[in-house]
Amino acid sequence: MIRYFFKRLLHGVPVLIVVATLTFFIMRTVPGGPFDTEKKLPPEIIANIEAKYHLDKSPTEQYLLYLKALAQGDLGPSYKYIGRDVSNIIGDTFPVSIALGLSALLVVVAFGVPCGIAGAYWRGSPIDRIVVFFATLGISVPSFVLGALLVWAFAHQFHWFPPALWESSHHAILPALALGAPFAGYIARLTRTSVLDVLSADYIRTARAKGLSEPTILFKHVLKNSLSPIVSVLGPLTAGLVTGSFVIEFIFSIPGMGRFFITAVTNRDYPLIMGVTLVYSVLIVLANIIVDMIYAWLDPRVQV
Repeated sequence: MIRYFFKRLLHGVPVLIVVATLTFFIMRTVPGGPFDTEKKLPPEIIANIEAKYHLDKSPTEQYLLYLKALAQGDLGPSYKYIGRDVSNIIGDTFPVSIALGLSALLVVVAFGVPCGIAGAYWRGSPIDRIVVFFATLGISVPSFVLGALLVWAFAHQFHWFPPALWESSHHAILPALALGAPFAGYIARLTRTSVLDVLSADYIRTARAKGLSEPTILFKHVLKNSLSPIVSVLGPLTAGLVTGSFVIEFIFSIPGMGRFFITAVTNRDYPLIMGVTLVYSVLIVLANIIVDMIYAWLDPRVQV
């Protein structure tokens, strides 16, 4: 299994190179530049700035210089935040984005999986209809709309939670709910469908005929065999929760990578855009590898 992990890591290197290459050249095909301002700068100042950041060279030369620095672990300086390296910015903001993403993942698993199991087990009952209703509602409502509603209701009307910032675990509740609720609805629907398929299997009828209790059947036989499709989705979903928190971080004024990424795109901060994109790409590659390993553990028929 360890050998498989490192083998897949090596296979992920070309993916990261392709992502870096495409991002690098796409940014430079977009009109405008990182130092274009409403007030025109003198030509000599623009020339000095471009020479400092190697922007006076051809795109191919810039790309080769970037790959050389990247191979040495240098993500370059930020164009917007003078005096700060991209590595330092990511080091300061990445833990915040990870904490927000894991908090949202906790919401997804804590609500999505039990609700899906309950809806499948009591199929056709009022519980099932409630689960389907809220799951569909969660999928349909965008996270930024839900975030605004949560702030209005629980921060301004009831004053239960702070409306913004990231200073304690109390501040993480509303953004985690806003980010995780749509995914929780999707996982609830997926879990319900998967559990229904397993409940109709022949070996479940055999287990009931043998006199096994319903909790034993549900947790020992049904749950493990229905987790495979859920785990397959949870890996990329985990990476998506971290990478998809741009708007939520902006709404709740959370100092994570998402806010810096939006600012970087607005200001054409090429090194910061490249750095954040590569971090997110690494997360997605790692998530897919871990999912494949867990999938093989759940289903012995799958060979890594």
